[in-house]
Amino acid sequence: MEEKGIAVCVVPTADPHESEYPGAHFEARKYLSGFTGSAGTLAVSGDWAGLWTDARYFLQAEAQLSGSGITLYKIGEKQVPELAQEIRERLPEGGVLAYDGRTVNRRLGERLREAAGQKNGSVLLTDLPGQIWKHRPPLSAEPVFEMPLSLSGEARADKISRIREVMEREGAQIHVVTTLDDIAWIMNLRGHDVPCNPVFFSYLVIGLDQIRLFVQKQAVSAAIRESLEEDGVILEAYEDFYGVLPELTAGKTVYLDSRKANEQVFGCLGQGAEVIDRPNPSELMKAVKNETEIANIRLAHRKDAAAVTRFLYWLKKQRERGFAGVTELSAGEKLEAFRREQEHYLEPSFETICACGANGAIVHYTASEETNTALRPEGFLLVDSGGQYMEGTTDITRTIVLGPLTAVQKKHFTAVLKGMLALGNARFLYGCRGVNLDYLAREPLWAMGLDYRHGTGHGVGHLLNVHESPNSFRWKCGAGGADSAVLEPGMVTSDEPGVYLAGQYGIRTENLLLCRKAEENEYGQFLEFEFLTLVPIDLEGIDWTEMEEKDIERLNRYHQKVYETLAPCFSGEELAWLAEATKPFCPEKEKRDGRENYR
Repeated sequence: MEEKGIAVCVVPTADPHESEYPGAHFEARKYLSGFTGSAGTLAVSGDWAGLWTDARYFLQAEAQLSGSGITLYKIGEKQVPELAQEIRERLPEGGVLAYDGRTVNRRLGERLREAAGQKNGSVLLTDLPGQIWKHRPPLSAEPVFEMPLSLSGEARADKISRIREVMEREGAQIHVVTTLDDIAWIMNLRGHDVPCNPVFFSYLVIGLDQIRLFVQKQAVSAAIRESLEEDGVILEAYEDFYGVLPELTAGKTVYLDSRKANEQVFGCLGQGAEVIDRPNPSELMKAVKNETEIANIRLAHRKDAAAVTRFLYWLKKQRERGFAGVTELSAGEKLEAFRREQEHYLEPSFETICACGANGAIVHYTASEETNTALRPEGFLLVDSGGQYMEGTTDITRTIVLGPLTAVQKKHFTAVLKGMLALGNARFLYGCRGVNLDYLAREPLWAMGLDYRHGTGHGVGHLLNVHESPNSFRWKCGAGGADSAVLEPGMVTSDEPGVYLAGQYGIRTENLLLCRKAEENEYGQFLEFEFLTLVPIDLEGIDWTEMEEKDIERLNRYHQKVYETLAPCFSGEELAWLAEATKPFCPEKEKRDGRENYR
């Protein structure tokens, strides 16, 4: 920085495609700061460094940044300045602000350039970390594989036709797609270039009469290349994209999403190009799953449920032995082993969170050799995990009782469960967004003066990213409400309220929901949810005195479906355990038996 006259350097958590989990080649922020969370932006000056991250990572960041000299900025907290505001304060008059234009999206870039402009400064687009990063991992180029029509349910030619209809309606001649999950969905291709997300490094340029896919050609087999060419797709080298883009876009009306496309893409648009700044048409298209995708997603969840339920049975058996030798890491590895037994299992959909005791209060905790904690027969184990199957993507959290609980722990566990069930059983008119329904999940906690500092739910892809826009559940929206779309039949969204008490414990219960049509009448089209996740809830954690009749009925109905779905997968002692784990709770029987835990 000193050699180049740079006053401040910004390093986000991003690759050129705005991937949530950048591959190792683009983990510059992790390399520089030591903070391993999936969200965060580092800024560095000559005598100061700061890292911005959201509430999911406050505890983790505090621990990992301790002693580093890096100041933690907790996004959303009172009196915590935004990144651009702090840059403006730190940048000297006429100073130079630097960042890699490939890893900063246009909207963030505009705010940073505005901050520099207020100090009469300038912006230099350069990969500064790359110039000091020795032994930087190479760019991944794993083989690309094809999604057959039996899994995708729609040919890529038909998807491209739908996108071109949107382009013509908006008056666009060229559509530049930079997000990897959109490209994978449009092309009916998948890959392994980003950890846990089955995508491949690429850019896509769709014209009204031509399609160009910029990809690492060594990753594409001859058979796939031939299949793409039959659909009129011209293959170009990935590294040639920025050099070819000016010619493809010169004098054209270009459809681009400034939330996702990076600064360098905008900087390489040809002379006279006009931009239509809209969300990619494929964003909503891929969020609304077709009937073939839905059928396969249900199958993936049945497989995943069998694996996770077998893990729960195994864990309860370990309790009989005092959890001898069982740690957070070994428990997570055991769960992964059960998933690997399932047909067409590929990989985790994100890094497993397996956290006991106080570690559970760290929302996105990841066990390491340094933090690995041995399980003991007390309190909770929170396990948030998911799998990528050829048929679909799963994401589930279960909080498991390891031993005796306090009355307060049971009360919190029950409140989380009630919120999850309330949202999952919602019925609502078409036109509602996640922001309209989020309160259902939070109400039992808000009534107790508690909350959780993350969204209640996110969209989930079909053998794609476990976090998928634009559907979500949250009580407040980002700019423009882009993260809270109208809920459509066919959307898959997570439902995951929680309680996190720093230094004590964490509780989260998560199911995935499929939005589907209910009745239509004079008031309009009603919608409802189907639970895709079918794994027992730990009955030991429930304070039944906190459960109203409707809560009990919802849980019993859910467990009945769990048992009916999974019983064919088990036999003997495992089947007997499943029956006990999903047995219906009968208030009248509890009263007759004089159970103390029933009101």
